[in-house]
Amino acid sequence: MSKYIHFTEEQKQQANAVDLEDFLTRHGEKLLRSGREKRLESDHSITVCGNRWYDHATEKGGCAIDFVRIFYNQSFPDAVTMLIGDSQAKLYHESKSSEPELRKPFALPQAYINMRRVFAYLTKTRCLSPEIVNAFAKAKMIYEDSKYHNAVFVGYDADGIARHAHKRGTHTKGDVFKGNEESCDPRYSFHWIGKSDTVYVFEAPIDMLSFISIYQKDWKQHSYVALCGVAEHAIVQLLADAPHVNKIVLCLDNDNAGMQAVERIKEHLKERGYTKVFSLFSCQKDWNEDLQTMCKSPPETTEEQQPIMKIG
Repeated sequence: MSKYIHFTEEQKQQANAVDLEDFLTRHGEKLLRSGREKRLESDHSITVCGNRWYDHATEKGGCAIDFVRIFYNQSFPDAVTMLIGDSQAKLYHESKSSEPELRKPFALPQAYINMRRVFAYLTKTRCLSPEIVNAFAKAKMIYEDSKYHNAVFVGYDADGIARHAHKRGTHTKGDVFKGNEESCDPRYSFHWIGKSDTVYVFEAPIDMLSFISIYQKDWKQHSYVALCGVAEHAIVQLLADAPHVNKIVLCLDNDNAGMQAVERIKEHLKERGYTKVFSLFSCQKDWNEDLQTMCKSPPETTEEQQPIMKIG
């Protein structure tokens, strides 16, 4: 049990004003850019911006003290001490205070005159099937932006209006940019709706396209959705828009974060009455790594290389 420590209001305000990006980086966390926010690599559902955080899976958020209390399992006194220390010197940068900015309306990034660079990146570097990439490009779901030559993966609502854009850099060296366009609606991330009763769920668009590239037979008959993270908003919306879909196969990354997200999403879906929920894991960390391994290996597939389906 932590002993009682009295903190002044000034100290509490100082702790709550700590810049979470600075705090997390110094604690060894790797952060991924997601628009103007940063996303935790260890838990893609959590984003931080300045001294504020938000968990898209639980739809809860707050300031620095609550973050440390919840995610580092600390008491209030220990969380404040962790943020400001026990001396007068400031341990971490303070978040710059500013008036909240008005969210501008969602708009797709301007398209380049062609998508040669993106097509080469997706088919040569990421080994996606050219036929699959062409199918999504013709549906205006993949294109190349004019400013940075990112690959843009577009999500539409039931009326065919673009509501979401996930951007992925095409550089092959250094840290690669990836993030969602500002003001996009997470319910309508990159997806495809078919006529069968089955939907396959992925973390990222490239994983979704990799899976389709591996299992191309009659792929258009099924549904697919990339969460662009691990929050369940997009799969919940797809199930609402496509009531004929009742079999859900969670194909998230084969790592701790992915496995934890699978269990959480399973429980969330079961609470909504969906009983046919399965998990399907890649052999490598994700489906694109599986695809690249297949492209570099002989075509024969051993029993050990088959993906693992878990029911429940």
